[in-house]
Formats: sequence, structure tokens, C-alpha cells
Amino acid sequence: MSTIIDTFIAPPCHDEIEILYQDAHLALINKPSGLLSLSGKNPQNLDSVHYRLVQIFPGCTLVHRLDFGTSGVMVIARNKTINAALCQQFSQRSVTKVYNALLCGHLEDNEGVVEAAIARDPARFPLMSICDTHGQPARSCYEVIERCYHESQDGMRVPLTRVRLMPQTGRTHQLRIHCQYLGHPIWGCDLYGGRLLSGTEQTPRLMLHASELQFVHPVSHEQINARSDSPF
Repeated sequence: MSTIIDTFIAPPCHDEIEILYQDAHLALINKPSGLLSLSGKNPQNLDSVHYRLVQIFPGCTLVHRLDFGTSGVMVIARNKTINAALCQQFSQRSVTKVYNALLCGHLEDNEGVVEAAIARDPARFPLMSICDTHGQPARSCYEVIERCYHESQDGMRVPLTRVRLMPQTGRTHQLRIHCQYLGHPIWGCDLYGGRLLSGTEQTPRLMLHASELQFVHPVSHEQINARSDSPF
């Protein structure tokens, strides 16, 4: 069995983590694009959400992750008991997650559901692939917010669609690969198409933002509705 080697080296991220809320049990943050959620095995990938936050909240742990290029809301547990309680909500799919994204092209339907199983693709690490045979069930809902155009550097009007994405499961790269499956990859996605708009023009980031996170506070039992406006 061949060993999978991750050769990715994250460029420096100079953007700060915004703390949206904190109490004795958890914290809500706004993660910048271009920052790892967890530090990598390579010492050059030390900087991460967890690396920075453990300096502020000793003993804190990540309940979930956002991809390197994805920005937006994350919940951080400040102790193991809270981590276990929040992880249970995620595993039971009682946490509501909403993302804002810009997709390449104009979607035909105003809303829809993508159900396509996702599996690891060892031959093309770190890519995932749609695979009904070996994949894990994955479901995503989408709603069109607007259809618009981007004026490219060469004067072309490039069609884009702004959407709300609601993943019902939490597979690796789920939204990115499901949007590719729709035929409209997320603008700026370097793994599943969408990187180039026209000619050689590229987006500076992945146009995917975790805009809403809803869950029950493990201690107060209050409904938490965390929001972060999309930066694009």
C-alpha cells in the first residue's frame, strides 16, 4: 500500500481571526480564507486556526473544520466535555450549516438537491470523487440568490451565480465536488475546476464562505444562531 504524501505548503496568512462570541465553554470565530484549520505535519504548515486560538484559549479544540480556502463561522470548544457534546450534535446532523458561494456559469434551476456519494481518490490525493460503489452518502441543497456577471481583465462578461449552499452531510470537499457535479464549480476552486475564468485570469481565493451556523449551546441549551456576512 503506497504512502500518501501531502506536499502542500500554505502561504503566510496575515489576516486575523475575528472572535464573534466567547464564554467559558465555547467560542465562535470568523476564519479568514487562506488559513489552515489544523496545523499540518510539515513544520512549515504550523500556523492554523487551532495554533492561534490555543494561545488565547488554552486547551481548546476544533469541533469541525473549514477548508484552507474557505472563510467563515466556526465553533471552538474550550474543554473536552463541550467538544464531545458539540461533536454529538454534528454527528447527529442537528447542526444547521449555511454557506454563501459564487459558482461559475448560470444555474438553470433556482433551487435543488444534489445527492451523490463521495469517496477518497488515492490516485489523485487530496481529491475526492463521486463514487456510488465505494463512496459515503452525501446530500447538499442549494438556492440561487442572484445571477450576475464578472467583468474580466480582457473585457469579457463572465457569468456567475451567487448561491446559498446547505450541506446535509459533512463529507470532505462536499460542497466543492457537488457544485462540480452540477456542472458549475465554485469560482476559485483549484481542485474541482473554476480556477480560471477566461484567459489567464484567476480569483485570489476560493469563493466559499460559511455564513451561518446554528446549534444548541451544550450548557445553557439556548439556540445559537451565528452569522458572518460574505466578504465577496
